[in-house]
Amino acid sequence: MRRLLFAIFFCLLAFCPFAGAQLPLDPLSKPAPPDNPLTNPALTPQVSFLYDLEAKFAHDTAQGGGPAFAQWFADDAVELSNGKAPVVGHAAIVAGATWTPQQYQLTWTPEGGRMSPSGDMGFTWGHYEGRAKQRDGTPIVNSGRYMTVWKKQPDGSWKVALDASNQEPPTKEDCCKLPQ
Repeated sequence: MRRLLFAIFFCLLAFCPFAGAQLPLDPLSKPAPPDNPLTNPALTPQVSFLYDLEAKFAHDTAQGGGPAFAQWFADDAVELSNGKAPVVGHAAIVAGATWTPQQYQLTWTPEGGRMSPSGDMGFTWGHYEGRAKQRDGTPIVNSGRYMTVWKKQPDGSWKVALDASNQEPPTKEDCCKLPQ
């Protein structure tokens, strides 16, 4: 009987998905942060494609500022920004994106994405940061989360159908400060 139990235990251990893995003893411990999604080899080709679009979009924006940013939007695109009215349509987005890279630096990094089963729409999300200076030279930094919805156009190109963002919540230290 002991031999049978030992054999069952050995087989379970050999085929257990946790065999050889060291599990944390502290149930409140957090797992190690995931690898950079841009270099994660486990990404699907579809999500990798969306990340490539994001990288080109971010590069163009860094080089050309608002006008380059706006050129990535579809004719019927919508832009949703924290605390602002929706901006609807390519022409309206172009009209509001007049900043230069010297005035405002916008950067972002995708953290995840999904492609539709039909392969003609997808979305990415991640973290963004915007940097500017007030007239007196004081730096302004805003950051938050974003989501970009991508749509394949009739000509085969990909454009932004929806860009949405929201600012980070105040830090714990800033929670109860009164405005000065």
